[in-house]
Amino acid sequence: MEPLYQQTHKQVHEIQSHMGRLETADKQSLHLENEIQASIDQIFSHLERLEILSSKEPPNKRQNAKLRVDQLKYDVQHLQTALRNFQHRRYAREQQERQREELLSRTFTTNGTQKKILDIANMLGLSNTVMRLIEKRAFQDKYFMIGGMLLTCVVMFLVVQYLT
Repeated sequence: MEPLYQQTHKQVHEIQSHMGRLETADKQSLHLENEIQASIDQIFSHLERLEILSSKEPPNKRQNAKLRVDQLKYDVQHLQTALRNFQHRRYAREQQERQREELLSRTFTTNGTQKKILDIANMLGLSNTVMRLIEKRAFQDKYFMIGGMLLTCVVMFLVVQYLT
């Protein structure tokens, strides 16, 4: 039992050091995660064997052996939970990056809409002169809108000054 316990205890410490490296590894994290998971699975099989062996220990050593195996089991469960937490954080981070890239790839300008309208107008057979007039009108409308917004702000400011 003692050699298997020592080997398992050593593996637990190796996994703890790998977990420390996992936080700093970027590209290799998936490979390292798989290594850690394989080691944890191997340790669980060792723990099952150790439980059987501890029950076969002499009565005066049995309690101590079971206690040591339980402590190893507790440590490995914490490592398993830490690995799951890391995987969850990595997954959330990857999902945020995908959403960010998706949002950045979208165009929030009216250029795309304006181009679609012009394409539809071409299909309908509107002449280039009419389309230029529409574009000019849209350009002028933008200035009217900005002017109206500024005028509204000035009026609201004067009303607030007058009433207070």
